[in-house]
Order: sequence, then structure tokens, then C-alpha cells
Amino acid sequence: MPLLKANDNAMRDVLSRAKVIAVVGHSDKPERTSYQIAQFLRRAGYTVYPVNPTVKEIDGQPSYSSLKGIPEQVDIVNVFRRSEYLSEIVDEAIAINAKTVWAQLGVSNQQAAQKALSAGLNVVMDACLKIEYMRLGIGEIDSAS
Repeated sequence: MPLLKANDNAMRDVLSRAKVIAVVGHSDKPERTSYQIAQFLRRAGYTVYPVNPTVKEIDGQPSYSSLKGIPEQVDIVNVFRRSEYLSEIVDEAIAINAKTVWAQLGVSNQQAAQKALSAGLNVVMDACLKIEYMRLGIGEIDSAS
């Protein structure tokens, strides 16, 4: 099974069906990309759970120390951590039965990707979820907002 980045239809399917996204490495600083992308995802209608053990809450929403603490089924694990952390994040994603691991631009690890694929997860590496969402025309959200 190939990585989804090469397959627009598969990526569109993942983004269209997803309801719950865990943002691993979600910052509480509005100037950070992880914060901005998470805000975009909320405006697009997704339920977004911040995962960051160093932050108690973000904009009044609890931040979780790991994926295991999230109280509902996660569709996409969106990763804003360095590539060397991907393997352990994939392990957690497998443990909670997430459907997709999506590593942001600049984040990639072939062994972690293979582990996720072998466990039946969809995988996107080195791609911005917001950019792909906009490029694929998933929703009617204003990209400037």
C-alpha cells in the first residue's frame, strides 16, 4: 500500500471522512504553525484534540499528554514533532486504533511509515494537512481566515 501523498483520491477520502483530529505537538502560541493549522481545522468543522504534555490547556480546551488520553476515536493523528519522534507516535496511533497518521511538512520517517502501513493505517508524510485540504477542495472554508 503506497503512502497517500501520491494519491489525491485517497487523501480526499481521508479528509472528507475524518471527524476527529489529534494534533500532536499542538502549541499554545498563536504564532506557531501547529496552533494556526489546528485553528483552521476547527473552523473547517473537525473536532481537534491538542496533544502536548508541556501545556495544560489551549484556548480553554484541555491538552492531552498522549494520544491514549483522548476520550473518543481519533481519525487522523496530525504530527508536528520532529521526525525522530514519529516511530513512538505511530506506536501510540496504532494502540488507539487511529485511522491515519499525517506528518506535517518536513516530518518523515520511512520505518515509522512502514510500521503504520503494516498495522493498516493510512499514512501521509511531509505534507501540510491545510495545504492539501485547500488544494483538494474539501470544504468551503476561506483560506485567509
